[in-house]
Amino acid sequence: MTLEAILAYLHLLAILTMVVFISSEAALCRVQWLNAAVVERLAKVDMVYGIAAIAVLATGIARTWWGVKGTAWYWTNPLLHVKLGLFIIVGVLSIFPTLTYFRWRKTLRSTGKLPAEDDIKKTRKLVMVQAHLIALIPLVAVFLARGFGKQ
Repeated sequence: MTLEAILAYLHLLAILTMVVFISSEAALCRVQWLNAAVVERLAKVDMVYGIAAIAVLATGIARTWWGVKGTAWYWTNPLLHVKLGLFIIVGVLSIFPTLTYFRWRKTLRSTGKLPAEDDIKKTRKLVMVQAHLIALIPLVAVFLARGFGKQ
């Protein structure tokens, strides 16, 4: 039971960290607020967001392997696959903002130029899509935890 509690805690901590940092990206990536310091900060915030996402995945997999319910219970439930599918979609969507932040930072450091307004808006839209998809994952999780989806 202690291992189950620790795994659940670590998973929740990783999720909360991920949510805090995607929220920070959404707050910072605005046309009105973007300056040189924000460009630098966005790259750092996105890096922590990525690390947190990896921790979410790792702790989630650990819960299926070493948790009380075990792999047979989790991996045969289609809701786990829905959760993973949403998580993968969020991960794929996160690639564009990550590459964009690196490009912005490289341009800023070499030329001193800030990104174009359209580029900022497009990137923010993708960050917002990620944030909204992340919010759906716990909905699936609560049904999964209660045994929905099992035949």
